[in-house]
Amino acid sequence: MSPDPLFLGLLPWANYLAYLAAAAVCIAAPGPDSLTTLSVAASQGRRAGSLYGIGVGLGCLMHTLWATLGIAAVIAASATLFAALKWLGIAYLVYLGVRAWRDGGASLPEGASAARQSAVKLLSSGFLMNALNPKVMLFFLAFLPQFVDPAHPVAPQMLLMGLSFALITGCAYGLLGWGAGSAARRLLTNTRFAQMMNRVTGSLFLSLAAAMAFSDRR
Repeated sequence: MSPDPLFLGLLPWANYLAYLAAAAVCIAAPGPDSLTTLSVAASQGRRAGSLYGIGVGLGCLMHTLWATLGIAAVIAASATLFAALKWLGIAYLVYLGVRAWRDGGASLPEGASAARQSAVKLLSSGFLMNALNPKVMLFFLAFLPQFVDPAHPVAPQMLLMGLSFALITGCAYGLLGWGAGSAARRLLTNTRFAQMMNRVTGSLFLSLAAAMAFSDRR
């Protein structure tokens, strides 16, 4: 029996297609990243939501790198390192939540740009939201090896799968943010609605921080 043809010479097509199907299911499942993308889009507009969602996808690149180089395994085995990353993520979520509450009264005037923050700031917010979540790190560490073909070099396969996951996530969440922002665009000109959505977003960030603080490593 002839060996399975390889995708880009790295892993069998069957493995890669099975991985893409599993990744699509994981990405489509509602979770903190999709909820925060929706909240940012609803409170700041489609451009902000789209850029934030793309930033979340970019955050997957950090987890891919860590998993590929084995850093994730080291952190997962060390309670101290895991806790340090966890509390760094919690601190960042609290910062985002407090900032959203403090900006609660801002709204978009008619005809204004749908985002006040710079593209770099929005991308970095989404990136850090994902990259500082140790649960996502452990997910990548457990998920990617399931589709690796041990007959071929492991690191390039994990890089390919991680890059694919990041690309799909960035596109999916970018479109999610754009769609949600477009739907909310008319309402964003209303000061009361804008205040409510900013506070909902801030409360969501603070709730995620609390959930992370009280969660264990599992």
